[in-house]
Amino acid sequence: MTTALERPALLRASPRERLELLCDAGSLHLLRTETRALRMGDRAAPGDGVLAGSGLVAGRGVFCFAQDASFAGGSLGAAQAETIVKIHELAEKARVPVIGFVESAGARMQEGLAALAGYGRIFRQQVRLSGRVPQISVVCGASAGGGSYSPALTDFVIMTEQASMFLTGPSVIEQVTGEIVDARRLGGPRVHGANGVCHAVAPDERQAALLARRLLEHLPQCAGEHPPSTPASPPSGDPPDLAVPREARNVYDIRDVAGTLVDAGETLEISPRFARNMVCLLARIGGRAVGIVANQPRFLGGVLDSAAAQKAARFVRTCNAFGLPLVALVDTPGFLPGVKQERDGVIRHGAKLVYAFAECSVPRVSVVIRKAYGGAAIAMNSKQLGADYVLAWPQAEIGVMAARQAVEIIHRREIAAAPDPGAAARELAERYGAEQLSLRAAAAEGFVDEVIAPEQTRSRLLAALASLERFRSPVPSNGNIQL
Repeated sequence: MTTALERPALLRASPRERLELLCDAGSLHLLRTETRALRMGDRAAPGDGVLAGSGLVAGRGVFCFAQDASFAGGSLGAAQAETIVKIHELAEKARVPVIGFVESAGARMQEGLAALAGYGRIFRQQVRLSGRVPQISVVCGASAGGGSYSPALTDFVIMTEQASMFLTGPSVIEQVTGEIVDARRLGGPRVHGANGVCHAVAPDERQAALLARRLLEHLPQCAGEHPPSTPASPPSGDPPDLAVPREARNVYDIRDVAGTLVDAGETLEISPRFARNMVCLLARIGGRAVGIVANQPRFLGGVLDSAAAQKAARFVRTCNAFGLPLVALVDTPGFLPGVKQERDGVIRHGAKLVYAFAECSVPRVSVVIRKAYGGAAIAMNSKQLGADYVLAWPQAEIGVMAARQAVEIIHRREIAAAPDPGAAARELAERYGAEQLSLRAAAAEGFVDEVIAPEQTRSRLLAALASLERFRSPVPSNGNIQL
């Protein structure tokens, strides 16, 4: 289908052009033409500063709006709030996604409390729709105050390279704290890509619209419906274990493994710069849209920490709300120990991940690649949390902790008294590994359903997801997905 995305890239698009970039060519229908008036002195007149309407994305209905930064800096007044709230109300009735192009100076000071009340109404409507219809924000320029809170309440936030978000702008910060900082260093895409506020960054508005369309390709129109399917495409053909080193202490990129399992090797990564020891991907397996949650050995050895747990929990709840089956690729040495982690609330954030998996109603399959130790073995979609299938590669280890660390705790006196403590530790570790970490022990304890060769992984995932799809249909969300 021809879209406005085929046009040459625009340096800075107008609100209407942004909506046309998103929607299929000729499908955009505006809700109303915007008014161009503002409260000036004693004169009170409507002030809108937003363009809104409905359209089609890949032939499926959406509602959308775009703020106009050329009008009072895109600030939100009562009239603009009324338009945005109306768009959300229509999307709720039609049960279709909402996409907003955001560029706003925040609440319009000339309208005072009426502007603040407008943001309150928008926030309430966004929370009402959370987990019910997909909501995507595309931040195109400077967005302050409520102009940053509003995107944060949506399911996915895309920023262009020219965008920035902050609760308080640089000039106010300088007045209050004396700090001198520009908008980009305060809240640019590098900042929010690393802290998890932003889920994806695009070089320009054209690519940002394309990213929004790609996200919608993996999502249903609303909770309770199936995500769209496509004809299945084979992956690259490389064996999944090609990138996995034989030496257990060597690192690799889990995305290389995922690429051998999904259709055409294509994935869409969510928050790639935030908590890089955890990878969250949207992809397709056998034409079905799926979410993939994976430990990343390339960073911190794939350990779970507070940030990784937050990232994964939010992604799992999003997939569950919108009916996307989940695949967990597990290779983790456990939770990261340390004073900083405890102070950061790793217990609380780790519990969020446990909760997210335990409450899931979508099909779930785990594949243990090399190791799964301690509480992280449970938190990464274990059988005991309700995983439908847990598969493991032949060399995988599952247990409380790695063999060497375990025997140094259990047999510390015996090792210390041995003529050669190092040799004694190695011997005891080999015995512990054979007895406690083997897949035979994991199967006996109900942690593993099947041991598979790496080259069987895609076919087993296809079979598992197909069997589960026949017996399970999407469950509408009962509430928002925010954590």
